[in-house]
Amino acid sequence: MKKVLVLVIAVMFTFAFGCATRDYVKQQTDPLADRIGKLESKVNNLDSKVNAIDKKAGECCTTADDATKRAEAAAQKADDAAKRAEAAAEKAGKAFELQQKK
Repeated sequence: MKKVLVLVIAVMFTFAFGCATRDYVKQQTDPLADRIGKLESKVNNLDSKVNAIDKKAGECCTTADDATKRAEAAAQKADDAAKRAEAAAEKAGKAFELQQKK
């Protein structure tokens, strides 16, 4: 009698926990695989957008650097022109003084 009782308890214990079938596992993992696939495609889209923004930012930096160089060159030319104008004004002032003394 004890052997039968132990056998019944063992069988009940085995069926109480059961085993996961391939179909059950597939049913549980397919939605996760779909979600992961969607997330990966979003990440790939974001990567391409980030690369495009990176490229655009690099172009903007290059353009800004070029504009800065041109502005510095223009400022230097303006400074040189101001110095020449100042020298010419001094010459004109001296010439005027000499003219007045005569």
